Amino acid sequence: MGRKCAVCGKGPSTGNRISHSNRKTRRTWSPNLQKMRIVVDGTTRRTLVCTRCLRSGRVEKAL
Repeated sequence: MGRKCAVCGKGPSTGNRISHSNRKTRRTWSPNLQKMRIVVDGTTRRTLVCTRCLRSGRVEKAL
């Protein structure tokens, strides 16, 4: 299971880390993923969900 949201598919993004001397090296930003029990097609599954999906109500939490 990769670091990807199960609802929207958001994953790590890449860019440059820029030092004070303006040297550039690659870096990644990881999405804020939470391990949640959610309802998918009527069944309960434990998946990684980003906080944007949780906050916007795209996820139905399992009890």
